[in-house]
Amino acid sequence: MNGDDQMSYPISDDPKTPLLPLHGEIQRGHSFRSSLTSIFSPKNFYILLGPLLCTIICLCVKLDGPSTSRNMLAILAWVFAWWLTEAVPMPVTSMSPLFLFPLFGISSADVVAHSYMDDVIVLVLGSFILALAVEHYNIHRRLAFNITVLFCGDPLNPPLLLLGICATTAFVGMWMHNVAATVMMMPVATGIIQRLPTGPTESNVENKFCRAVVLGVTYSAAIGGMGTLTGTGVNVILVAMWKGYFPQEEPISFSTWFFFGFPLSLLVFFALWGILCLLYCSRGSGQRLSVYLDKAHLKRELELLGPMAFAEKMVLAVFSMLIVLWMTRSLTDDIPGWGALFNGRVGDGTVSVTMATLLFIIPNKKKKGEKLLDWNKCKKLPWNLILLLGAGFALADGIQSSGLADMLSKSLDFLERVPYFALAPAICLISSILTEFITSNDATTTLVVPLLIQIAKSMHLHPLLLMIPGAIGAQFAFLFPTATPSNVVGFTTGYIEIQDMIKTGLPLKIAGIAALSLLMPTLGTYVFGTNKNVY
Repeated sequence: MNGDDQMSYPISDDPKTPLLPLHGEIQRGHSFRSSLTSIFSPKNFYILLGPLLCTIICLCVKLDGPSTSRNMLAILAWVFAWWLTEAVPMPVTSMSPLFLFPLFGISSADVVAHSYMDDVIVLVLGSFILALAVEHYNIHRRLAFNITVLFCGDPLNPPLLLLGICATTAFVGMWMHNVAATVMMMPVATGIIQRLPTGPTESNVENKFCRAVVLGVTYSAAIGGMGTLTGTGVNVILVAMWKGYFPQEEPISFSTWFFFGFPLSLLVFFALWGILCLLYCSRGSGQRLSVYLDKAHLKRELELLGPMAFAEKMVLAVFSMLIVLWMTRSLTDDIPGWGALFNGRVGDGTVSVTMATLLFIIPNKKKKGEKLLDWNKCKKLPWNLILLLGAGFALADGIQSSGLADMLSKSLDFLERVPYFALAPAICLISSILTEFITSNDATTTLVVPLLIQIAKSMHLHPLLLMIPGAIGAQFAFLFPTATPSNVVGFTTGYIEIQDMIKTGLPLKIAGIAALSLLMPTLGTYVFGTNKNVY
């Protein structure tokens, strides 16, 4: 073989040449394994888990009732599997009843779609728009500094200052969703405590007070939300389920709920304040903290906001008008309220959207032609929460219309012998523990309340005697950071640890359950008329 022949086959004569195709095979092997890993990932397993559970129930479970009751149970398994694992985004899961109900014969597309936009949803939508206006004009900051200056004391009184910060947050949480209230108020609170030293120069007194403020804001927003219908989605779901299951009964209006929810909220709030003062505000802390915090500092912060502009005054006026109209729409049998002028056709949602509409009409007097609010700012509306509420209403309607509710009622007859005074606290506790792990008090309420309606029926009790403890109990999720979005907001500030949440949240949970167990059979009977027979 000559030199030209050797030169023409350099690759074939090189003993290393087989490595090239081998390397390609290795790459293909890695690619194949990575493809398998991506296909059989936990995320994809969770996606399949919902339809798989649904299929197993449809094929293997036999219920003594119509086939729609079994289908509804299968849909519940699918939806809650996706909610709990977050296999797909929660808003997408919340839309699943829109296609599952027609496919499984539960209800028509028109009927299930109605659940996603009724008067209660409209009430929440309008209140969210008003909350955006409050946030845009920094009204919450002005309110916080005014109340904090009022409660600060001279010389500084840490428990009173803590009371002022928590009371402001609870008040804001009453009129907007508690997650939004926490997000809005946390920067205000941390702005106040950032005046305190950190690092090596930070003393135990200052560290404890910072923890107390963050815990106070985190929990106060949730506690304030219990006082009104708009404060949390749980209250909205409860009221809508009452209206859906018992259409012949008087709906729970904003004012009716307020007369029960506000005293309950007040009791739990003062329990929170007492726990925080006991654990985190030691004697003599005022002298140490007054070096960094006093009325002069807070007044300077307030002065930096400047005088109230026309736009701020108008937003406050619209918000005040909304509250007055909500409270006076339906009063008593003797004094029916202004809603009687419209023969009962006007709801709280009507008022909410009417007032929200005014924000797009009233000028802000900053620029010519500019209104208090424009639609671009409404892009921040939490549609995920609105879809979640709609899904809750749709599932509740499906449980009733499919016959699954009757099946549950028959299986719960054994509870007739359980005394109410033992059952109500137990329901409240179970509901609160479920929320600690489900991470959505709205989802817990959607799951628990239909069951409680059937338990109340089997026990011959007024349904609200169990529905309200179950729903409010879902809001007593104070132990873990992941229990609610509000807890996440507080935990991510870096000022508190899980031990702080457990140390404060456990006695607060016990105090909340005790307060509810006391008020429900007493004040609840008067406000909701639970001594009447609804069956």
